[in-house]
Amino acid sequence: MLNRSAAALVALGLVAGGCAASPHSTGDDGAARAELVAAGRSGIGDPYFPEDGNRGINVRSYVVHDRYRFSGRLSGHTVVTLRTTQRLRSFHLDFLLPVSRVHLSTGPASFGRPDHHELRISPRHAIPAGALVRATVWYAGRPARRSYAGESNWFAGHGEVEAVNEPHMAPWWFPSNDHPLDKARMDLHITVPSGKNVVANGRLIGVRRHGRLATYHWGGGGPMATYLAFFVAGRFEIRRGASHHLRYVLAVSRALDRGPRRAAMRALSTTPEIVSWLQRQLGRYPFARTGGVVTSLDPGFSLENQTRPVYPLGVSRLLLVHELAHQWFGDSVSIHHWADIWMNEGFATYLEHRWTEAHGGETTSHWLHHTYRVEPSGFWRLAIADPGPGHLFDWPVYQRGAMALAALRNRIGRPTFGGLLHRWTSIHRYGHGSTDLFEKLAERVSGQDLTAFFDEWVRQSDRPAATVANGL
Repeated sequence: MLNRSAAALVALGLVAGGCAASPHSTGDDGAARAELVAAGRSGIGDPYFPEDGNRGINVRSYVVHDRYRFSGRLSGHTVVTLRTTQRLRSFHLDFLLPVSRVHLSTGPASFGRPDHHELRISPRHAIPAGALVRATVWYAGRPARRSYAGESNWFAGHGEVEAVNEPHMAPWWFPSNDHPLDKARMDLHITVPSGKNVVANGRLIGVRRHGRLATYHWGGGGPMATYLAFFVAGRFEIRRGASHHLRYVLAVSRALDRGPRRAAMRALSTTPEIVSWLQRQLGRYPFARTGGVVTSLDPGFSLENQTRPVYPLGVSRLLLVHELAHQWFGDSVSIHHWADIWMNEGFATYLEHRWTEAHGGETTSHWLHHTYRVEPSGFWRLAIADPGPGHLFDWPVYQRGAMALAALRNRIGRPTFGGLLHRWTSIHRYGHGSTDLFEKLAERVSGQDLTAFFDEWVRQSDRPAATVANGL
């Protein structure tokens, strides 16, 4: 993700270039402990967002059937296929829209809303651990009227809509286990008026036209975190093809004027070239498709939706590099908890500087030393390994994260650092990573004790000492 303030710094030249934890007993009474084991609880265990995700389930896939009316109403049903990780008398899904009906493949069930974010589903009979369950949820409502964790994430207007945001988006349009720890496959069926297009993750499997409506079926985007599932709908110019051994889908809003629309499509058309370069830095591209979307809406950020990032108007080469680098860092290798967000944003920002260096611009090491000298004292106060939920997308998460990687490259040497990136993306492909895991792998690859290095660069709220040991 790159927000407007970060993108502005790029433009100014300041940037070159599954599974839930088991619930714990809260009392001494044996009956109370047994009840706790049998009742799934909201919250997968992320301290930043205690209600995100849910305990007791591991989702295998989502089949979403949504219809969007451009009056602002969304309706549909979603089939959630999950496996229970413990015996359950109930389980939760994260969802904001009103629900009318729920059906379980295991038999009758009731449902309730402990709060506006949680949908609790209670089967008539407890479900044993290890059971494969299909939960179908029917719903309808107006996503623009819903908010959660201080976020109002629905963007619509000018005959377009985009379900695109971070760290939360899924609960506005389908019920889910909404945390990166529980990745699942997505099968998206989005119905809109027949004059509109829909673009989403993966590949277009088919379009079914019925009367004045059209249903677009997208799938095959690989296992993904729920916030990376997306769709945009409106009138789009769409280009499909293959280049650099990669299949792509590019889409630009027809609501844009002709000149900006052409410029956006020209920018997006460089996507396969950038992905090809990134493969040389990071290893094989993790997915079967690539591409990008530019809408006429202006949410103030771009986002690395899996296989197909969404960009604002005025997309630049470095912004493309940033979001496409996320296909490795964030999408294929997802964060373990939101405190690890620098592992997404720092890596993507670092790759911007590597692109600049590789294409005749400022070297990454020169950028590191210059930025180290000019950043004010306030910049260093954020310890990026634990920024807090209100600072996930603050500039130091991006900039200091990228600097830490550039300094690590200086510390352990370029060949070793290059090998580290390849091993990281290979070992954790389609899985999860954390600061601690990355530090351990860096030590194993380099043969060095890097505890003090990582303490100085990512864990402390102070400027690292300007030493060779710190890559400076």
